[in-house]
Amino acid sequence: PGIPGKMLVLVVGDFHIPHRAYSIPAKFKKLLVPGKIQHILCTGNLVTKETLEFLRGIASDVHVVKGDFDEGDYPDQKVINMGSFKIGLCHGHQIVPWGDHDSIALMQRQLDVDIMITGHTHQFEAWHSDGKFFVNPGSITGAYSPLTSATTPAFVLMDVQGSAAVTYVYQLVGDEVKVDKVEYKKA
Repeated sequence: PGIPGKMLVLVVGDFHIPHRAYSIPAKFKKLLVPGKIQHILCTGNLVTKETLEFLRGIASDVHVVKGDFDEGDYPDQKVINMGSFKIGLCHGHQIVPWGDHDSIALMQRQLDVDIMITGHTHQFEAWHSDGKFFVNPGSITGAYSPLTSATTPAFVLMDVQGSAAVTYVYQLVGDEVKVDKVEYKKA
């Protein structure tokens, strides 16, 4: 009983506005317009209500989990049904060691999901393991992280159709938006 048809899902997180970043890069804002994206999965660290309102302006269906800098009343983790996929969402500061693939896979098994989305490291990653798919959208603002010296602003658009999820990562490299594609088909 998920959401049917073709869906464009924005996977985003670690904004850290205004503490570690001033705003979302203008070149990203131009791409995130209302009416194109149906759902938003946010890994947290929105920090302010304004950021949540910005997301709600893009799509009405917004799912947020609590980051270590969020004060809002968000859950620590969440499972969302989309098409034929069960998607797990968690900020990731609860996963030790941070960003560890084995620890994230353990949470994926506990939540029993096809796709596991986490954040916190501020580094984009996407990988397949044991027939499952893992995504970390990175930080949309490129906010400072104690885990890395350089952070590339990034977000992910996931095109969900039937048993396929095509993931496009948008990264701001210098002054250019670079796009890469990763595909996942459910077995």
